Amino acid sequence: MAVNGVSGSSGAKQTATSRSTIADNFDTFLSILTTQLKNQNPLDPLDTNQFTSQLVQFTGVEQQLKTNDFLETLMLSGQNSAKSDAVSYIGKQVTASGKTGELTDQNAVFWDYNAPATVANATVTIKNAQGQVVYNQAGSLAAGPGTFRWDGKKDDGNIASNGLYTIEIKGTDLKGNTIAVNTSSVGIVTGVDFTGNVPVLTVGTRKVTITDVTDVRVPPAAPAA
Repeated sequence: MAVNGVSGSSGAKQTATSRSTIADNFDTFLSILTTQLKNQNPLDPLDTNQFTSQLVQFTGVEQQLKTNDFLETLMLSGQNSAKSDAVSYIGKQVTASGKTGELTDQNAVFWDYNAPATVANATVTIKNAQGQVVYNQAGSLAAGPGTFRWDGKKDDGNIASNGLYTIEIKGTDLKGNTIAVNTSSVGIVTGVDFTGNVPVLTVGTRKVTITDVTDVRVPPAAPAA
């Protein structure tokens, strides 16, 4: 990032220098042209065709510079608008594609899922950051979207420690055909990072690229049952 920052700053300085040089040259050209036209020999007038051609070229360059300024203004305006939009995510509950969720003392872990068909034999497996299985649950899932809530209680009855956990849902229909169930993580946005090309949301201790967000809403007043 530091290299990109230096490159961008250097490019901006070079652009500003080029504009200043062209502007100075344009003013100098007009001054010379005016002086020569005033002091030309009436019996042997200067050929102004070349001056006119150069004047047209300089005018074209000047218009291009103004166009570039306008485009830069639009680009900066768009960047500021994107940042404002990203900041508005703070305090909101977002759903992002993925399997990772965070367990804390205050909140259970929620995952959204979407089953393309009824899952007659479904198995939910939750693993900790080390890849160890801490919770299993078997059952069935209705077709369509749903939410799975895990309160942190492990298979042995103990409460899992705070941290990141991943979920995996596998299942089959009544005929034994495998059904792929997509999952998404749910969490509250606490900050936004603008150091990259795309804003990155801070959701607990996780980093979620704003382009991975599939749903934004006001967080519920109380945890769902």
